[in-house]
Amino acid sequence: MTILKFPSFSPSTKENCPSDGTSSPKTHTVPGGNGHAFKVKKGTSFRIIDLHGRQIVDMMAWVLPYPSSLEHLSMAYTRYHLNGTAPPAVGDTLVTNKSEPIFKLTHDDCHTHDMTFMACNPAFYAEKGVPDHRSCAENIAEAMRPWGMNSYLQAASVDPFNIFQNTPDMTLKDLGCSRAGDFVEFEVLKDAVVGVSSCPYDVDDFGGGKATDIAVVTGLKP
Repeated sequence: MTILKFPSFSPSTKENCPSDGTSSPKTHTVPGGNGHAFKVKKGTSFRIIDLHGRQIVDMMAWVLPYPSSLEHLSMAYTRYHLNGTAPPAVGDTLVTNKSEPIFKLTHDDCHTHDMTFMACNPAFYAEKGVPDHRSCAENIAEAMRPWGMNSYLQAASVDPFNIFQNTPDMTLKDLGCSRAGDFVEFEVLKDAVVGVSSCPYDVDDFGGGKATDIAVVTGLKP
C-alpha cells in the first residue's frame, strides 16, 4: 500500500474549539461520509485533499462573524462572475452573495468541479428509499453547530461548491476523475468559516459507490 505524504499531515480528532486559522499548518482528516467546519483567516490558504480518489467534497462558507453576517459563498454570483457554469481556473475567485471575492483558487490537480447541484439532504435520500442515510446538508449543519447552526435547512439554503464532481451540462454521472492525493488550494480573501462534507452519496455507484476520507489543511501561506 502506498503511503501518501502531505505537509504537516497527521490524523486528528474533531476539535472542541474551532481554530482561528492563524497558527502553523494543521491537518484534519474528515471520515468518509462525514463533515467538518473550520475558521480561515484572510491572508492564509487552505487545502482540500482527496485521499483515495473519486471522492466528491461539498464546500460552503460564511463570512465572519457568523451568524450575524448574512454574507456567504454563492455559486449563483460566482457563475455570473465567471460567465457560465464551467469550473473556475487557477487564478479565478469564488464570490459571495455580496458580489465580493472570498477565495482565490491557487492550485488545482483535478480541474473538474461543479457549481450547479445542491447539497444532498434527508428528503433527497428518503425519496430514494433510504431515509436514515447521511447527507451533505446534515453533515455541514452538524459541523457548524459550534457557530450556532441548528438545522440542516440552514445549510441546504446555500448551494455548495462541489469539488471533484464531474457533472457536465447538469447531468449527474459516475465520472469521478480525481485521483488519490489530488487537491485544491484556496487563498482566503475574507475571514470566514468553511463547512465541508465528504459526500456520502453512494447510490448507483456514483463516486465509486463508497464515501472515503478527505483531508483539510489550514494555516498555509499563500
